[in-house]
Amino acid sequence: MSKPTSFDTKRKPSKPLPYLMPIEWGGTSVFSKIAGGAKITKENCEGLKPPFLILCNHGSFIDFPLVVKAIFPLRTSWVISIEEFIGREWIMRGVGGIYKRKFTADMTVVRHILNALTRQKVCCTIYPEARFSLAGINEQLDGALGKLAKKAKVPVCVFISKGNFIRSPQWNKHPYRKVPIECKFTQIVTREEVATLTADEIQKRIEDAFVYDDYAYIRDNKIPMKCSERAQNIHKILYQCPVCGTEFSTDSRGSKIWCSHCGAIWEMDDYGVLHRENGEDVFTHVPDWYRWERENVRKEVESGNYHFEDSARLERLVNGKIGFETIGTVRLTHDENGFTMDGDILDGHFKFNRSVASMRSVHIEYDFKGRGDAIDLCTLDDTYFVFPLTARNVLTKLHFATEELHKLDEKKRLLELGKEVPEEK
Repeated sequence: MSKPTSFDTKRKPSKPLPYLMPIEWGGTSVFSKIAGGAKITKENCEGLKPPFLILCNHGSFIDFPLVVKAIFPLRTSWVISIEEFIGREWIMRGVGGIYKRKFTADMTVVRHILNALTRQKVCCTIYPEARFSLAGINEQLDGALGKLAKKAKVPVCVFISKGNFIRSPQWNKHPYRKVPIECKFTQIVTREEVATLTADEIQKRIEDAFVYDDYAYIRDNKIPMKCSERAQNIHKILYQCPVCGTEFSTDSRGSKIWCSHCGAIWEMDDYGVLHRENGEDVFTHVPDWYRWERENVRKEVESGNYHFEDSARLERLVNGKIGFETIGTVRLTHDENGFTMDGDILDGHFKFNRSVASMRSVHIEYDFKGRGDAIDLCTLDDTYFVFPLTARNVLTKLHFATEELHKLDEKKRLLELGKEVPEEK
């Protein structure tokens, strides 16, 4: 059924074009002012010279100009999700953009990264969580980053921003909250160390450095959000009531979140702390509530009771000019067999499956461009955005379930091979 898209993913990305650098730097200045300025500190960067690998957390779009500001006047290539090239492919290629379809194991991308680092001799910036943060805390990382650094033989730097997520969370991007952004750029593996450390040792340094909590940042530093809509749409991630346990019963508006099933109500104060209005507090810290939901999904997956099914509108990414086109309605299923889609579409019968083993996570979009909540399912050749039609507010649970199904599958595989199962991080 699938026709090849016009995206030439095999073509080697260009070295960042010098004449575009003033545009990048000018744009960085503008975005920094919009964001109210950003304080950037550097650690262990004495003698650091390109090329080097830059690994960043992902709070909002401001992450990109912040990196440009941090490494000025150096140039960097970027690993960018393929849908970001729609309508601006020429400039994305011009700044050294490397195509990536979300959560696919594509060795072509690895070769492009290595080409940028070892042949073009420019830095390469990667967002290893491969998605925006959902709750202002670190998400699961790609486990092959240490191997990549070892292969490239370049220093590894980690760039962590705090306050960026709070300023514009993915489930309520506007209005912007007036929160100062603090960034730390740290060289965690030097050029000499990358030659002597193992890939696993490098990976551990990356994961140890990649810990952040934006809600703790504003709470502990007494930084007020100054936004009356600070909890608007937070039910998108806090979908299960911790009082009665009901899923998808929460709603939110302004600074409040409540459960429509049992009536529990919380108020979020200026520092992101939750206060129960009609009973005892259960969770006061948003990430604690979020992690509790994940634990519940893990138990559901391990018991074999997890199953999701709904009809869904299917959109396919055609090319950089057309963007997405709706190709039909399918039945979407998610369980121990992975993501399955089945239905009759424009080109005939459509059957799709991404196994649990092939997906360590899934990319989700809350109200994608005003078209509804979407799940991003990709192959090496195609990108599909799938919009559940009747299920309410299920994206965050699907995100948890994809990761927990993958972890369970990996655990079973290691046990079958007689190998040690690593402790849960």
